[in-house]
Amino acid sequence: MSTLVLVPAFNEEGKVGRVIRDVKEHTSHDILVVDDGSSDRTAQEAESAGAHVLRHGDNRGVGAALRTGFDHALRDGYETIVIMGADCQDRAEEIGELLRPLQDGYDFVQGSRRLGGLRAVNMPMFRRVTTRVYSILFTLITGKRLTDGTNGFRALRSRVLRDERILLAQPWLDRYELEPYLMYKALKLGYRLTEAPVTKIYHTGKTGYTKMIPIRDWWSILRPLIFLRLGLRR
Repeated sequence: MSTLVLVPAFNEEGKVGRVIRDVKEHTSHDILVVDDGSSDRTAQEAESAGAHVLRHGDNRGVGAALRTGFDHALRDGYETIVIMGADCQDRAEEIGELLRPLQDGYDFVQGSRRLGGLRAVNMPMFRRVTTRVYSILFTLITGKRLTDGTNGFRALRSRVLRDERILLAQPWLDRYELEPYLMYKALKLGYRLTEAPVTKIYHTGKTGYTKMIPIRDWWSILRPLIFLRLGLRR
């Protein structure tokens, strides 16, 4: 299957180049970086490392960056898409773990740092608690048991994105909402979803491990589940 590795990025200079080189070392897949209005040299570093780069003129949000990448993948006819972070938290050698279930007939593969035991390096206790709570809520709302609902390292078949019942162009999905929306819709529309074990590496020091803003962005990843479950959004 033709595969595109999609890397949304915002101010990841010093990291994104390592991510691209790691992907090129372990796979032969094409790589697309969507630079979401970075103020540093993220785009130049990604291009130098060998990725194709699309740029947003301003910061629109990770959902908007993914949508730009999805449009590119569909236009160019890729059969599968792997999404991974630009911050060196994911391991490119595990891309095969995500693609294998697609070859076995699944449509959506969610990477899990908890499947078969916790696989997380330097994971803060607060993050351990919040990711588990979210996964429990996802399971209760959808009826599908997931051990790791917030992990951004995942893979899917492009035919899911071509489904006209999945409305990714909605403006309210520009930031963190798009990913849980897509997973919820794919599941409810009958696409086969499973998890695959992956590792998550949390960086310490000044760079931190997340760009999420407490309260506001937590609501961003929770509200798609509530809105869709109550029929307030499509």
